[in-house]
Formats: sequence, structure tokens, C-alpha cells
Amino acid sequence: MYERFFGFSERPFELTANPRYLFLTERYREALGTLTYGLSSRKGILVMTGEAGTGKTTMLTVAMAGVQPNQLVAYLSNPTLSRTEFIEFMTAQLGLPDEVAESKTKFLRAVTKLLEDRAAAGNVTALVIDEAHSLPNELLEEVRLLANIEKPDQKLLTVILVGQPELAARLNDPSLRQLKQRVALRCELVPLTLRESAAYIAKRISLAGGDSAQVFTREAVLAIYEYSGGIPRTINVICDNALVSAFARDESLVSQQVVSEVARDFDLQPQVRLGEHGADSGSHTPAAPASSAGLMRTHSGEVRAAADAPARATGPAGVARPSQPIAPRSAPVAASHPTGSILDLRPATALPVSRYEPVSERRSFWQALQFWKR
Repeated sequence: MYERFFGFSERPFELTANPRYLFLTERYREALGTLTYGLSSRKGILVMTGEAGTGKTTMLTVAMAGVQPNQLVAYLSNPTLSRTEFIEFMTAQLGLPDEVAESKTKFLRAVTKLLEDRAAAGNVTALVIDEAHSLPNELLEEVRLLANIEKPDQKLLTVILVGQPELAARLNDPSLRQLKQRVALRCELVPLTLRESAAYIAKRISLAGGDSAQVFTREAVLAIYEYSGGIPRTINVICDNALVSAFARDESLVSQQVVSEVARDFDLQPQVRLGEHGADSGSHTPAAPASSAGLMRTHSGEVRAAADAPARATGPAGVARPSQPIAPRSAPVAASHPTGSILDLRPATALPVSRYEPVSERRSFWQALQFWKR
């Protein structure tokens, strides 16, 4: 719709797990390495958690794209199954005869023999469950029992559970303590920071053949971050609809006003509150209710007194009570942005005077991945 108008070769903010648009921060690179390591070794149970929209499925897609011939991966994306349906699914995924699913005894015998034979041949077998927070308790127990199939010196089946933070909360349930104790590796996907969000937007536009400084104003990027909270999926929704709105208005530069209107249409509330110099530091503060009694939570989670809170509380007689000394504030950061900053985009009043044509040569996914790893 708007690709030619903005000079794109494709829509850069589609809601698909396209590995070509993989964006790796330090935490995301660590999570991808953990997944890749888990798929290529016998480590028992691995857990990856993250808020909805942080890119868990994209990570799985990229990790499983590198599966080697000696790796057999059973991938379950909809785990809301009964015990019988789960056995049927595993029978098909592992390439076992259909009659194996007729009883649990036949299934366990066939799976144990398969895992032992593959391990003896130096092959790796893994079970990957996406949306694992939706697993019924009876299936979580079945997964634990499958992971118990092992030899004295090695695990025979790697189980990777991927889900929202509710998965971690469920593992803390006393009834699932045996499963939690068997988790060998854990990682977490967290929302992007301000600078990472700006770099994420810039990269996707660049891969689509455009120039982010010619598309979004700096104020628009700040607004996108405030309403999305650094969640990549929400960033995509806001950016895509903002581009549609700007195209409909015949505006070649997306402004903060357009972003705010999109957020209002989708009933999005600010998720983070930028500090006085948040654009420079890249830190953010979760939006707090007005009843926070003068307290503000910083990016690191530390609670400190707000700027307008009194340093001492007074008693009934007006005598100041002793209080803990307040650490002096650091010197303010200059408000100017260094040249070349990823947030140094066009101001709202600057309009591009020419169109950018899509690039003729496109990097392959692996070339782009190697570039962004530097």
C-alpha cells in the first residue's frame, strides 16, 4: 500500500516471524545462543520466557533453521492437548509407527529405544514446546517423565519450554518442583530499551530499502517507545499503522501526532515514562499511577523519592524527624545529542526533499545476521 510512497521494497513491519528481520541485542544474542546450544546438545530441560511480543517464536524459528541432519526436533506450537493427543503428536513427530500411539506402554518402549539408538549413533533428539505456559499440568508431568529417559552418563532427550512469564510462575508451584529442579538452562527475553527500539526501527526500515531518518521524526520514535514499552510486536503494530496514516495524509514524514492518533485508535496507554534525559541515556521508567506517594521506580528497579518529595517528615509538633541521608544527584546530562546518534533523526519540521529508491541488492539473512553481530 505505502511501499512505493516511502521508497520501500516491502513492508518493514509485518507481524510475522521473519528471520531476515532478526534484531539481536546482547540479551537476545544470549538467548539465541542458549537455544542453539540446547538443540545441539543433551542438556535435559531448557526454559526461555518473555513477555508476549518480545520475539520468542522468531528466536525459535532462527534457532531451528540451523538444525543439522543429526538433530531430530519435535516442535509443538499448540500445547493445549490431552494426554492421548500428545502421545499421537509425539508418535508422528518422531517418525514412529502409528500403532505405537495405541497405548502408553507401547509408546514409552518405542520412544526409549529410539532415543537410545540415536544417542548411540551420536545423534541429538529434542522436543520444543512453544506457548508452554498453556500446557496443562498433566502434560507438564508427561514432559518431565520423557526428560527422565536417560543413561547414567547422559540425557537422551532435550526439552525446550518457551512461554510467557506465567511459565516461570507455574514452575514455582510446589506440585511442579520436580520439573523445576531438572531445568539445566534458563534465559529471558526482555523489552527493548529506548536506543534499542530506535535501532530496531531503523534496521527494519533499512532492510526494506528505506532510510529511517527520512520516515520517522525523532519525536515520533520517542512516542513509539513510550506507547510500546519496547515490545517489538507492539512497535511493529504502531509503526505499520503510522505509515498507513501518514500515507493517507500524503505526509512523507511520520510525526508524533500521527503516532499518538494510532495509539489512541488501538487504545494504547503509555507503558514507560522517559526521564529528563531518557533520550540520551536510553533508560526508561515504567509508567506509575498517581498514587505512588512521591516514589518513582528507576530502570534498575530501585525506588527513590520523587523530586518534589520532602527530605524529612515532620512530627505533630513540627519537629523534623531524622531520616536516611539522600545521595546527591549526579550532574545533569547535556540535552544535545551527539552526531550520529541513532536518535538523531529528523526534527518534526524537517521534510525530505527527495524520494529514496529501494536498494537493488539485498543481503541474505545470514549476511545480515553476521553484520549485526559485529
